[in-house]
Amino acid sequence: MAEERVSEVATSRHRNAAVSWRRWVEPALLALTSGLLSAGGVAWVAGGGRWDDVLWAAATVVAVVPSAVWVVAGLLRRDLGVDLLALLALLGTLAVGEHLAGALIAVMLATGRALDAAAQRRATRDLRALLERAPRTARRRVGDVLSEVPVDEVVRGDRVLVGPGEVLPVDGTVESGHAVLDESALTGEPELAERAAGDAVRSGTVNAGGAFELRCTLPAAESTYAGIVALVQQAGADSAPVVRLADRLAAWFLPLALAVAGLAWAVSGAPERAVAVLVVATPCPLLLAAPVAIVSGLSRTSRLGVVIRSGGALEELGRARTIVLDKTGTLTAGRPAVTEVVTAPGWTAPDVLRLAASADQLSPHVLAEAVVAEAGARGLALTLPRDVHEEPGRGVTAAVGGRRVRVGKREDTPGAGWARAAVGRAALDGCALVWVEVDGAPVGAVLLSDPLRADAARTMRRLRSAGIDRLVMLTGDRPEPAQEVGAVLGLDEVRAQQTPQSKVAAVRAERERAVTVMVGDGLNDAPALAAATVGVAMGARGATASSEAADVVLTTDRIDRVADAMEIARYARRVAVQSAAAGMGLSLVAMALAAVGLLSPAFGALLQEGIDVAVILNALRALRGGQVGGRPVPPATRTLLRRFATEQDDLHQLLPLVREAADALVEGPFPQAVEALHRARTGLVERLVPHEEAEETELYPALARTLGSGEAVAPMSRAHAEIGRLTRRLQIHLDALSGATAIDPERREDLLACLYGLHALLQLHFLQEEESYFALAAE
Repeated sequence: MAEERVSEVATSRHRNAAVSWRRWVEPALLALTSGLLSAGGVAWVAGGGRWDDVLWAAATVVAVVPSAVWVVAGLLRRDLGVDLLALLALLGTLAVGEHLAGALIAVMLATGRALDAAAQRRATRDLRALLERAPRTARRRVGDVLSEVPVDEVVRGDRVLVGPGEVLPVDGTVESGHAVLDESALTGEPELAERAAGDAVRSGTVNAGGAFELRCTLPAAESTYAGIVALVQQAGADSAPVVRLADRLAAWFLPLALAVAGLAWAVSGAPERAVAVLVVATPCPLLLAAPVAIVSGLSRTSRLGVVIRSGGALEELGRARTIVLDKTGTLTAGRPAVTEVVTAPGWTAPDVLRLAASADQLSPHVLAEAVVAEAGARGLALTLPRDVHEEPGRGVTAAVGGRRVRVGKREDTPGAGWARAAVGRAALDGCALVWVEVDGAPVGAVLLSDPLRADAARTMRRLRSAGIDRLVMLTGDRPEPAQEVGAVLGLDEVRAQQTPQSKVAAVRAERERAVTVMVGDGLNDAPALAAATVGVAMGARGATASSEAADVVLTTDRIDRVADAMEIARYARRVAVQSAAAGMGLSLVAMALAAVGLLSPAFGALLQEGIDVAVILNALRALRGGQVGGRPVPPATRTLLRRFATEQDDLHQLLPLVREAADALVEGPFPQAVEALHRARTGLVERLVPHEEAEETELYPALARTLGSGEAVAPMSRAHAEIGRLTRRLQIHLDALSGATAIDPERREDLLACLYGLHALLQLHFLQEEESYFALAAE
């Protein structure tokens, strides 16, 4: 099996080498025919005898050879496109001595081919990135002897030592030690997985903990990683070839042109009329207009950080009706972020977070990085930890400011009410839970989740507006968080716990129904990207393998660029069709004139040149025009958006204060409840209210002008009014509690309603502003 895979990869490389050689033929043909046409023109102006005809005839002959090759290749594929008409026109001009017309057709043919080649160049899609990542050797243990051997020599039952940071070379079971694995390459999920002795592990995953031994159950050639390699290769081979727009339109234009030419010759008895018909019927609008519009679209997307590797991919992107998306790293940020800090009585969230982040500063764990980043965002001063001890997959223990702090997992849940509440919230919200202990006592818990991208919801709406009928999410994550993301974004279908194989099957099923785009970022998405009609890779942070397998690569870490590319592709394709159709319509009129003898081949070629210029100028509209990304945001408004977005990031810290005040009302004694209420009120009055007043007077008027209507910001203004009303209500209750020793039940109920209402309203309002407004400020 290993030899078969090597043979398949070698064949793929030979195929890619052939494509690499062929792509230089079209530019060389353009340079040669243009040079001969120009030289013939110089000879004609200089009165150089018959040299002008000789040079123009040479240009025609130069174009005949590759044109004949293209026609034969098309016949072998059972595909007769625009190349046959061009070849007949070239041969006809040679037969009747209309060498200038032949040279003009040769240049037009070469120009169209060169543009098409430029539009269809693509990076290597063999399996180079996948193969380079795969381990070449393994450390096999036989008795007490450890030796490094080629990975293909590892067989079932062999014991293999896997060091920290290494990729597992084979499938197996953990033999000794405790394995902590990064399985994101296979599942797409960022959380680390722990495997105890006897548990199964898969090749292609990365050892994120200490060294451990595994016992091989499947050799490299039959392993999970080899299966992914084969999936990418098979999916790429099974993808339907893209038919050029020009060939699709030529399906009816070709027989019509041949029929008119034959009829003109039969009626008049003059072969010159048939040649004239073929000359004006030469499908230069097809050979030029479509590639010019497509290349213009490619140029436009590249300026936005979207690399589309072929003109065919842009055309298909413009026809797509279904989009399949990965979740982690595509619709979500792909890295955890702190959502809440739950604390024990007597502790505050900033104190707990500061101690946790101080202890986690030296840890490479993805959750530790998130905790440290949150502390930095809140401006907390961290202490350099001492005597740091990290237990892979379990947590970090360190001395921080004279205290022993532990951050990580616990075998059991503390019995206190706040701890049970933290566990419940983590389960309901699909969050990871990190416990914080000080001197052996639990003092808080940090909840982390992979947040949705701020521009995800707006992007889904734009995709719907661009003509997408079906949005599907495929993810290796659990059903609960996957369904929540699907509900928030309004997706048509969500499939959770997907393997690379099941993703490929799902994409193929969607492709059977409609032109399908797959968007993903990880190694596990590479087979599905190759199986889709058009694969789009989030290449800014995603795996190299997914970028290699994709037709479109986003070089910026922004999902909204998918909508930008879709809008540009649809517009470019529409312009291409319009230009080609208009050009062919004019050619039909010219064909009629040529058939009745009103156009000679030379004048027909000049008239065709005029038609070509007109359709090219029209096709160049694809460089600009069309609505992409909505209304442009003026620089001054963009600056305001960034300012208020930064302020709102800080205001997110008010949500825990409101929640803590509500918890204190339910569980805490009167003094602590009043103190928590005052903290919440202070944050709301001194920080939130001034922020919202500034939005009303500065930001919202500017947005109304940008969005074209004050109604666009009216719902947000109404939310501001309701937040202000609840804040004033909270203040009234606090004023009434001044000097009191207890809270009567009626007041407690109203305070709870007020606090819960504020919490929900603030969460929703912040999300709406981030999705609808602040996302507009992105570069």
